This record gives sequence, C-alpha cells and structure tokens, in this order.
Amino acid sequence: MSQSNGCVSLHESKPSIDHRFAAFRLRVGASKIHRWGIFAEEFIPKGRKVVEYTGEKISRRETKRRAEERAQIYLFTLDSYWTIDGAVDGSGAEIINHSCEPNVASRIVRDHILYYSLRDIQPGEELLVDYRFGYDEEKLPCHCGAKTCRGLMNLLQKE
Repeated sequence: MSQSNGCVSLHESKPSIDHRFAAFRLRVGASKIHRWGIFAEEFIPKGRKVVEYTGEKISRRETKRRAEERAQIYLFTLDSYWTIDGAVDGSGAEIINHSCEPNVASRIVRDHILYYSLRDIQPGEELLVDYRFGYDEEKLPCHCGAKTCRGLMNLLQKE
C-alpha cells in the first residue's frame, strides 16, 4: 500500500475534513508527528469504520508523474492500475499520519478505501495508520515516537 483523504488542495493551508465520509466526529489539528493530523472528537469503538479515503482516481502513469512533481504526496494505491489522489477532492483522511503503533487500519472494500479502528480510540487521540511502505521502495524515516518504532515507514522485510 502506498499513501503517500473538483477543488485541488495540496494542503498549503490548514486542511479540512469532509464530514460526509466520516462515521464519527473528527477534527484537524497540529500533529506531533508531522504537520497536520486527524483527531477523534468522540469515543470510537474498536472495529468500526471511521472515515473513507477519497480523492481523484488516477492511472499508474499519472501516479508516477504526480509523485515526482510534488513535495507533499497523498497517493494511495487502490489496485494494480488505479491510485486515489487525496490531494484532489480528498475527505481529509489523506492526512492521517503514520505510526508503527497504529490505531486505525485501511481496508479496500468494493473500490473504496476505508479506515477501521484497531482498538477503542478516545476523544482527543490522533488517528494513526501504519503506511507499510514496501521493503523495496525508497526508505522513509519514521518519527512516530512509538516504543516499538522500527525507524522507517517501510516494512523491514518482504511480506
């Protein structure tokens, strides 16, 4: 999975959440991990859909072009051909930060990218997902601060 959430928004200013795609009350706030983050405004029980990752559906060729031209990348691989670019019409889920100890995980269900809670999430907690960038992809350092931080957003070995 790579992730690199009409109106084009590359998050130069404060991003927002499109509440049509959120199952719980969420807010955008400054993150201790990286720039902006998404925070729960209410209790989220374990195993519940939290938010859908939306954006423009683009081809692999366009994915490569956009990844090379942008400093901030909000690309999520949907399948072997399609990618969702959360920077274009994103729901806000595109700014969920990486952590080696995530509290949400993504699932692809009928061409929709959904984030589900891995455990109970308390109000005020930042939503965090393990990006699980490939072992063979460019190594990206992790700054999540988790006790079990592996030091990279990448997997440490092939799966």
